[in-house]
Amino acid sequence: MESQSVQYSIWAADNVVYGPVELPTLVAWVKDERVLTDTWIFDGGNDRWRKASQLPELQLFFEKKSAPAASPPEEQPTWVNRKKVTPGMLRRVKALSEMTDSQLERFVRFMQPQDVRQWSQIVKQGETDDGMFLVLEGELRVRLMINGKETILATLGPGECFGEIALFDRGPRSADVLANKDSVLLKVSSEAFDKLRAEAPELATPMLHAISRTLAGRIRADNKRIKDSVNFARTGGY
Repeated sequence: MESQSVQYSIWAADNVVYGPVELPTLVAWVKDERVLTDTWIFDGGNDRWRKASQLPELQLFFEKKSAPAASPPEEQPTWVNRKKVTPGMLRRVKALSEMTDSQLERFVRFMQPQDVRQWSQIVKQGETDDGMFLVLEGELRVRLMINGKETILATLGPGECFGEIALFDRGPRSADVLANKDSVLLKVSSEAFDKLRAEAPELATPMLHAISRTLAGRIRADNKRIKDSVNFARTGGY
C-alpha cells in the first residue's frame, strides 16, 4: 500500500483556512508570497499548527527569499519595486489572487501605491472622497470618536480593503481610518476604476465581484446586530 502524502492547511490573513494541499503547492504559495514566515500552517504529518518558518520543509525557501537580491534585469517590470509593491503583496487581495504577473502589472498602472507611516490618518470621518483602499502590508484600525473616546470598529490587515462605498457615491466617510503600523496601501480612485473598466474590463470584473461580496457580508452582519438589539430590548434587557 502506498503511503499518503503529508497534507498542509494555512490560516490566511483573511482568517480563512485554505487546504489541505501537498508540499509542492505549499512551496508555490511561499514563492508567490501568499505564505509568509509568520503564516500559521497545520502540519498533517505531525497533527499540529506551526508558523511557516518553523517547518523544516520550508526553511530553505525562506532563506533564499531573505538573501540579498541581485540587480533586476532590464526587462523586469518597473512597477515591481515601485512603492515597495510586489506581485505577492497584490495577491493577498482575494480579487487579485489568481492574476498573472502581467495582469497585475497592467492593474497596478491604474492605481496609486501609498506608503503610510505609523499613526497617520488615511481617512477622516465626514470628509468626502472618491476612492477605496487595498491593504497590501501593515495594520490599520477603523474607529469612531464618541464623546471624545475612541471606539474601534475593525482592525484591517494585508488583503483587506476599506472605503468601497465612496468608490461609487463619492460621499462622506463614515469613520476614521488610522495606521497602527507602517503600511503599504493601494488607492483605487473612482476615475481610475472607471478607466480600468473601460480599458481592461477583464481586470475590473473580479474587483466588482469582490466588492459586492464584501458589502453583502457587512449588510448581513449589520442586520444581525440590529435584530439582536431588538430582541434584547423586547425581552427586557434594555
